[in-house]
Amino acid sequence: MSASVETVPSFPFSALPSGLPLLLAPAGDWDCAKAAVENGADAIYFGLERFNARMRARNFTEADLPELMAWLHQRGVRGYVTFNTLVFPSELTEAEGYIRSIVAAGVDAAIVQDIGMVRLIRHLSPDFPVHASTQMTITSGIGAEFAEQLDCERVVLARECSLKEIGKIQAHLAEKGSRLSLEVFVHGALCVAYSGQCLTSESLGGRSANRGECAQACRMPYDLVVDGIRRDLGEKRYLLSPQDLAGLEVLPELVKLGIHCLKIEGRLKSPEYVANVTRVYRQALDAVAAGQPQRISRQDRYELEMSFSRGLYTGWLRGINNQELVHARFSKKRGVYLGQVLGIQQDQVVIRLEAPLKAGDGVVFDQGQPDLPEQGGRVYRIQQKQGRAFLSFGPGDIDLNRIHVGDYLWKTSDPELEKRLRHSFIGEQPRHQRPVCIEVHGQVGSPLTVILRDEQGHVVQVESPMPLVAAHHQPLTTEKLKEQLGRLGSTPFKLGSLHNFLTGEVMLPVSALNQMRREAVEQLQALRAQPLRWQLNLEAHWQQLVPPPQLGETGSPQWSVLVRDAKQLQAVLGYAREIPDSAIRQVYCEFEDPRRYREVIAQAKSQYPQVEIWVAPPRITKPGETWILKQVLAAEADGYLLRNYDHLEFFKGQRCIGDFSLNVANPITAHYLKTRYNLERLTASYDLNHEQLGSLLEMGPAHWYEVTIHQHMPMFHMEHCVFCAFLSEGTDYTNCGRPCEKHEVKLRDRANVEHILKADAGCRNTLYNGKAQTGAEYINKLLNLGLRYLRIEFLQESPAQIRQILWSYQQLLAGKLSGSQLWRELKLHSQLGVTRGSLEG
Repeated sequence: MSASVETVPSFPFSALPSGLPLLLAPAGDWDCAKAAVENGADAIYFGLERFNARMRARNFTEADLPELMAWLHQRGVRGYVTFNTLVFPSELTEAEGYIRSIVAAGVDAAIVQDIGMVRLIRHLSPDFPVHASTQMTITSGIGAEFAEQLDCERVVLARECSLKEIGKIQAHLAEKGSRLSLEVFVHGALCVAYSGQCLTSESLGGRSANRGECAQACRMPYDLVVDGIRRDLGEKRYLLSPQDLAGLEVLPELVKLGIHCLKIEGRLKSPEYVANVTRVYRQALDAVAAGQPQRISRQDRYELEMSFSRGLYTGWLRGINNQELVHARFSKKRGVYLGQVLGIQQDQVVIRLEAPLKAGDGVVFDQGQPDLPEQGGRVYRIQQKQGRAFLSFGPGDIDLNRIHVGDYLWKTSDPELEKRLRHSFIGEQPRHQRPVCIEVHGQVGSPLTVILRDEQGHVVQVESPMPLVAAHHQPLTTEKLKEQLGRLGSTPFKLGSLHNFLTGEVMLPVSALNQMRREAVEQLQALRAQPLRWQLNLEAHWQQLVPPPQLGETGSPQWSVLVRDAKQLQAVLGYAREIPDSAIRQVYCEFEDPRRYREVIAQAKSQYPQVEIWVAPPRITKPGETWILKQVLAAEADGYLLRNYDHLEFFKGQRCIGDFSLNVANPITAHYLKTRYNLERLTASYDLNHEQLGSLLEMGPAHWYEVTIHQHMPMFHMEHCVFCAFLSEGTDYTNCGRPCEKHEVKLRDRANVEHILKADAGCRNTLYNGKAQTGAEYINKLLNLGLRYLRIEFLQESPAQIRQILWSYQQLLAGKLSGSQLWRELKLHSQLGVTRGSLEG
C-alpha cells in the first residue's frame, strides 16, 4: 500500500470554520489538559515554572512542552503559554532562555504582560505569535493599537469592558484596518482590581500580583468607616469580593461582535471544574452555531454552581451595576443554595428545599460569618414530609446546638456529579472528536484514493494496494464508504462529510478499506503532531534591546511632589518658596475633578513661577472618555504624568513622564517607551524592591528614572465603586447621588488598619494603604547609582504634615538625618505609621 502526505499551512489558526470564537480553557496539569480537551476546548493556556501569574497553581515544566504540544495538536487543540508577569533586570538572561524553549517546542502563542518581553520575543523570533495579556490593562481601541504596534496578534481585554465598549473597540480596529483579534473572559473568578494595576499583595504582604503571587486580599472582610464612624452593613462584610463571572447568557452577543476567543478563568481549579465549565460553554456555543435560542438550563446553572461559585453574574459585560456585582456576604465557594433552616427536630434539620439534594451530598450551614468555623458535612439520610425535607447527618458530623432557624444551607459537594465529570476525561480513548472530510476517487483499473482533510487544513492521501475492479454486485456506494471509512470511534476524529468521486460501479475488499482508513488516520495524527516551526534567531540577545551607555546627569537630586487637592498644592508651593534649597522642581496634581485644574494651575503659576505644575490624568481610559483627557489638556499644565497607553497617544507632543502604572520593571521596557514616545523620564515600577531598582539603575541610564520614595501605596484600582454600592441604592454614577463628594470613606481590615478610599473622574475607586511607606533608608544607595529624580506623594496629609515630611526629607538629603531616623521620627511625631513597604528587600 502506498501513501503520500500533503501539509497545508495551518498555524496560526484563524477563527473556526463555523465562525464561532475559540473556546479557551485553563490547564495547570495533565489532568486539567485532558479535562479541557475531552470536553470541547479549542485551546488551553497554562504556565510553566517561572514567569506566570499562577505561581501557586500546579504548572507544567519546560521539559513537558514537546510531549504536551504534540498531544494537543494531535487532538486539534492549541496550547498557549502564560508568560504574564513582569520581568526584573536580573532575570533577563533566564527569560531569554525560557522564550527560546517555548518557541522551539512549537507552542502556539505566548500570553505576555511585560512590554519588554513582547519586544524580546519579537527580537528572538519574527513570527512567533504573541497575545497581549489582560495584565497589560487594555481597555480601549488605542490600547489595542498599542499592542498591535508591539506586533501582538491578539489582545485579551480587561474584564471591566462591557459589551458596548467591546463593540466600540472592535469598530475602532475595523476603521483602522487592523487584523488584531480580541479575546474576552467569559467565565470564572473576577478580580476586583484592574489586572496589572493591583498592588495590594505587594503593599500588604510583599507578594506581588504582577509576579504571580496574589494573596487575594480582595476576598477578605472589611469594615466600612464613613466620616470616622463604622457603618453597620449587617452581613455585608466582603466589600471587595465580586461574584464569579458567568457569560453564558451573552454568548450570542459576543459571537455577533466577532470576538475571536472566549476565555475561561481557572486559577487553582480542579480538573472537574475545567471539565464541567468547558462542557457547558462548548454546548452553548454549538447551540449558538445551530441558531438555537440561548437558554441557560437549570441543570447547567446547577452544575456551574457546584463546580465553583461565589454567586454567578455577568460581571461588567452588561455594564456597571454596583449593587449586583458584589453581594458582600461571603467570598468563598458556596455552591448551590438549598434554602433556610426552618427548625431542628430531635436529630434532624428541617428545611424546604429549593434545589436537589440526596444522601451523600455535602452541605454547609451559613450563619453570615464565613470567616469563622462553620458547621457542615455529608447528608446521611433525607425524609420528605409535606413539602419539607428532614436531613439527618452521621454521628458527630454536625453540632446541632450551633444550627439556628434562619441559617442558610448550601450544597457544596455532589459526589455523583464529580464522578461523572471525572469519567469524562480519564482513560486513553478520545471522547471529544473533531470532524474530518473524506474524499474518495478511482475507477476500474486504478487504485482507490482516499483523502482526509481536517479543520486545520492538514491533508493526507492513501492509495489501495490493488486496483479497483468492476462490481457485479455490492458496489462501493456512498453509504458503504461512510460505513467503513467513518468507523473512527477510537480516534480523535469523527466523519464530518464524505464526497464520493468514484467513476462507475467499482468494488474493493472491505479489509482493504479498513486498512486504508487506519493508515490515513495514522498519517493524519502524525502530521498534526509535528511541532510548529517558528523562526528563531540564534544571534539575537536581550542585551541588544537595552539603552546604549550614556553619561549620567550631574547635579543635585530633585524632588517631585504629587498632591491631591488645592490646599496641598498651596502647602507644597509655599514650602518651596520659603525654602529655596528644598530641591522641589515639579508638582503633580491629581484631583478628582479635572475641571478645577485650569484655574488652580493658572493661579499657582502666577504665584510660584519657579516650580513646574504637571497634571496626572486618571489611570484608566475607556471608549468615550476622551472628554476627561481634553479637560486635562485644557489645564495648560507644564507637563503630564502618563498612566496608560491612551495617554501616550493623546498627549504626544507635550512634555510627558511615564508613571508607575506603565509597569516599567526592566531596561527593555524603559528603552521602548522612552524613545518611542519621547518621554522625559519614567517612574520605576512599584514591584521593584531596592535591590531590583539598583539593578535597573546600573543598566542605565539612571537619569531616565524617577523613584517614588514616600507614598500611600495605591493598592486596589477598581471599576467597582464602593461609594455607590454601600452608600447609595444606585447602580452607577448616573443615579448614585455622588456620595464620594459628601463623605470620607475608609475600609478597615482585620489588622485594624483603615485604608483610604478615593474616587476619580471616571468614577473608579482606588484604595490606598492606610500606612504611608518610605524608602528613605535606600536613598543614598540609589543616589550613588546615579538616580536624580525622587518623588513624594501625599494623600490626605494636612499642610502642617506636608511641611514636616518635606523638611525631614530635605534634612535626609543634607546628611543631617539618616533614613532610619526619618522613618522613626515621622512615625513618632506625625502619626503616619510609616513602613518600609515594597522597597524592603
